[in-house]
Amino acid sequence: MKSPSPVGTFVTWDYVVFALLFVVSSGIGVFFAIKERNAVSSKDFLVGGRQMTCVPVALSLTASFMSAVTVLGAPADVYRFGASYILYAIAYTFVVVVTAELFVPVFYTSGITSTYEVIYRPVSFITILYTGVVVYAPALALNQVTGFNLWGSIVATGIVCTFYCTLGGLKAVVWTDAFQMVVMVMGFLSVLIQGAQSVGGVEAMWSKAQTGGRLDVFDFDPNPLRRHTFWTLSIGGTFTWLGIYGVNQSVIQRCISCKTQTHARLALYLNLLGLVVILCCAVFCGLIMYAFYADCDPWSAGRVSAPDQLMPYFVMEILGEFPGLPGLFVACAFSGTLSTVAASINALATVTYEDFVKHCWANLSNTATTWTIKGVIFGIACTSMAVVASYMGGIVQAALSIHGMCGGPMLGMFSLGILFPCANSKGAIGGFIAGITVAFWAGIGAFIYPAPPFNSRPLPLITDGCPWLNSSITPATDAPFLTSLPPRPPLADSWYSLSYLYLSAVGFITTLSVGLLITSLTGNLSGGPSGTVSLPQSPQTPGARLLSEGTGREEGHVELGADMTRLCVMLCTCFL
Repeated sequence: MKSPSPVGTFVTWDYVVFALLFVVSSGIGVFFAIKERNAVSSKDFLVGGRQMTCVPVALSLTASFMSAVTVLGAPADVYRFGASYILYAIAYTFVVVVTAELFVPVFYTSGITSTYEVIYRPVSFITILYTGVVVYAPALALNQVTGFNLWGSIVATGIVCTFYCTLGGLKAVVWTDAFQMVVMVMGFLSVLIQGAQSVGGVEAMWSKAQTGGRLDVFDFDPNPLRRHTFWTLSIGGTFTWLGIYGVNQSVIQRCISCKTQTHARLALYLNLLGLVVILCCAVFCGLIMYAFYADCDPWSAGRVSAPDQLMPYFVMEILGEFPGLPGLFVACAFSGTLSTVAASINALATVTYEDFVKHCWANLSNTATTWTIKGVIFGIACTSMAVVASYMGGIVQAALSIHGMCGGPMLGMFSLGILFPCANSKGAIGGFIAGITVAFWAGIGAFIYPAPPFNSRPLPLITDGCPWLNSSITPATDAPFLTSLPPRPPLADSWYSLSYLYLSAVGFITTLSVGLLITSLTGNLSGGPSGTVSLPQSPQTPGARLLSEGTGREEGHVELGADMTRLCVMLCTCFL
């Protein structure tokens, strides 16, 4: 088997197009730094003065969570496992509706800046770790198509993100995300149009994908050990993405930056449209890539060293003759990363200021405050975490596993604190520790003992049409299962083989169940002052009157009443 080698490299126009992405992104940060130089309050910096409208916020939300993980990882996942990935659209719909109708009204009317003000004050390690994955992903692409040093591209990405996030605050992040969203769509369209022509049209692509089993979307097998089925993608995906959207600092911070609650909710619904568009683009790119390589898989043939490098390799094959277009695609991948990293840095800086700095140094001036929350340290931390991400396997599964292991327990703790007035601090802490322990137990076990192929079920890849190979070559898809593995414990083929999409549900249910159990054992099941989470809120707002009905809280504070609690229980029951 030959060693991996690229089919082409960047030319001058590719570098120009790619460099323009960084120049424009940095320029937006400089523009807002100059424009808002007299507005130095923390409110202006953190939430854009709460004057944002729904369209740029919707584009920002879409760009922030459709990162290089989607641009590179989703097509590779479709290429290997089939188009069932499209069922994430069901999960996206549930998640956006619940976030817009349940969580956003609570956070928006409360007047808070950091979501962690509601319960406790942790700095989110999940955000740093996930950001490491999305920084690492496009570095693979740049390394594949240019030969540029992997770690050099990681550092460059981190520097640019930290730069424009530091200068311009949330307004710079939102408008830069909107620009990068346009770049992502343009990059996908260039691949879709030229790719479809390269395989003989959409009809030929569809025929080859069907022959290869890539269009078997609806698998209703209820087995939770199966990697992707209708149930894992719709139910497990809902819990996973609800942890990402429902109580995520990046999402809530953008929503509360809107001028009205209507704009905030509309931004989420417009964002749903953007999520589905990007998802469809990624799935069709994967199908076109499979049709192109139906007879000669470059991964099995050793032309690329990792499945996540398939997409950039494919791009160089079909777009290499068009100067500038390969650069546009890599810019597309980096756009997703820049938006996600910027969102993470901005969110982490906000949490740090609201939950630590403001309480420790209450007399800090607005100017000093603005510099305190710049986020340089978090930019370095997120970039450094890419080193960890390089050892975590496929970027899609790595990213969503991280969110599952950490996001599920976090979602459970927020739901416990916000939606169950009876919960006390002991229940919240105990439930979160139990949830994070169980989720990490399953997640780390799956990392050490990968699920057997009859659970993950990768579809066959063929090398018969590769002119440089003979029939004795073993496909790369079989290699992981032919190498000697350490002895597998009894749980390896059951608990550790649980679909990575159920990790969030496991953490959520464990946190909620243990939290309520501990609350009942510590004698506060009927509720009381120590067991209620209050949200600072103006009692004149309709939301305040609705939520505070019958609570008996002091003026200026509200808590979620029984009707909202019943709604949460009903939604959870429907998902389960």
